[in-house]
Amino acid sequence: MTDTATNLSDTSTWLPLDGLAPGFDANKAPHSLDLVGREVAVVDERGTRIVHRFNEHTVDWEYQPGAGDPTEAAAKTDAYEAVKVDEELYYVQFHHEYLPNEAVTLVLDFRSGHALAVISVILPEPEAGKTRVQQIFVPSRIEGIELRGEAPAPTTTLIGRRVQWVYSPVHAYEHIYLSPQWYTWQCLAGPERGLADTDENSVWQIRPGIYVFAWREKVIPCASVTIADHRDARAIRSHGVLFGLDESGEVPTHFTFGAHGRLISVTVHPDEYDTSR
Repeated sequence: MTDTATNLSDTSTWLPLDGLAPGFDANKAPHSLDLVGREVAVVDERGTRIVHRFNEHTVDWEYQPGAGDPTEAAAKTDAYEAVKVDEELYYVQFHHEYLPNEAVTLVLDFRSGHALAVISVILPEPEAGKTRVQQIFVPSRIEGIELRGEAPAPTTTLIGRRVQWVYSPVHAYEHIYLSPQWYTWQCLAGPERGLADTDENSVWQIRPGIYVFAWREKVIPCASVTIADHRDARAIRSHGVLFGLDESGEVPTHFTFGAHGRLISVTVHPDEYDTSR
């Protein structure tokens, strides 16, 4: 085995999350001002209601827990970023200032009246059998909009696809979507070139061809939530966030990014070996 291979296998030398950040956001979409001045209330199946009032760069929110929701009521203001994904479809990301170990991704579909929140939480200490950053998926409805179409739901549609992602002129990766729980990534270009691993993932369909893809890494204490438009296999577009701990293992690190992708191949297994069924 060569020294290079040995170094790549030594996970203690892998780049920390804050080391990846510089330049990784080169293909990020601009912050959308479409939500400025809007009040958006989302309600989940427990009756938990969260009201969001969007300013230019901050969001005022009020959390009222429903029956069976142990979370305490709260009202705070956080900085946010919003991206227009498609007509009447927005990806919103914010990192709680008062609770720095928690970040919120909010997908708002004003056409269907459906919403999906993904809560990413850094565990206080490592726990056996768990990644350091855990994610909670909460489908909701948007008040004042008649529900249309299917609600966001887990999907196996991406299984078997191999996609190349370019995040900047120097950062490129590929993803291979293996099963409902696992995907493999490999760095093709950038400071992590040659690194690869298989990590946990979750995939939810928002609209036909548009998916929330979230992953949780086991080596580096971080996780990501992205929304990706796969409708054109030659021009896939994604928007996302990385959230976790810095090199010290103490300080939360949170940054958004974007990527341009293309479908490289699709693997189709015989029915008896198909994990998507």
